[in-house]
Amino acid sequence: MRERIVMKTIFPTSLLAAAVTLLAGCATTPRQQSPPVAANPAILRVGITPNAPPMIFKEGGQVVGVEAELAQALGRESGRQVVFVELKWEDLIDALAENKVDVIMSSMSITPARKYRIAFTNPYLRVGQMALVRSEDKYKFTMDLAGAAKRGIGVERGTTAESLLRQEFPRAKVKYFHSGDDAAAALASRSVDVFVSDSPMIWYLGGRYESKGLTVAPMLLTEEYLGWGVRRADDGLLEAANAFLQKSQANGELNRILRRWMPGFQ
Repeated sequence: MRERIVMKTIFPTSLLAAAVTLLAGCATTPRQQSPPVAANPAILRVGITPNAPPMIFKEGGQVVGVEAELAQALGRESGRQVVFVELKWEDLIDALAENKVDVIMSSMSITPARKYRIAFTNPYLRVGQMALVRSEDKYKFTMDLAGAAKRGIGVERGTTAESLLRQEFPRAKVKYFHSGDDAAAALASRSVDVFVSDSPMIWYLGGRYESKGLTVAPMLLTEEYLGWGVRRADDGLLEAANAFLQKSQANGELNRILRRWMPGFQ
């Protein structure tokens, strides 16, 4: 049996997620931002960085994934047309604060630092940081992640993975990548020894690049919770999003979407 990571929907009927192999495509971080979209009560401007499969990414030029489906469902529920606004990850919170987007739905972990700037919905999925490694190194880093990674540890800038390394492994040699695909290529070519990211992406990459000799290391580095970011003053949208999450859990829509993109989710 393959190793398993716990991912739970955050409701009374929380469910376990098995380790999964995911088969969708991936895109790199957009280098330029989408054109501005003016605030309009009939439009829901959803800020995204579509480089985090299976949560939010591009396939055939279309924005797809867990967050994309949930955004469309939230739009239908609230009677608003969804417009995805593609931004660099480090610009998402600024764009929300400056009223360039209405909500962030981009696999964003709820952290104390982020809560100082924006409000979050109730969490809907429990995840954690995990590591992608070469198959022959599967158990090499379980006891000494930073010390054993002589070629460096890859992360995406501005993520909780980067924060983890800075706080817990300050001596680690850190290398930055625009996407999981870029990091996987660097791993396969031995430019780095480890890539750390959210567990859904790591399991996705482990399945996608298994034939290239990559796998998931059997260790969970953190426990985190995903939610959607809204402006503090936007009480109406916050209430509507929380009501939608509660309803979609009760009628099974949330779990159906999660299982569609994470086949091992139960």
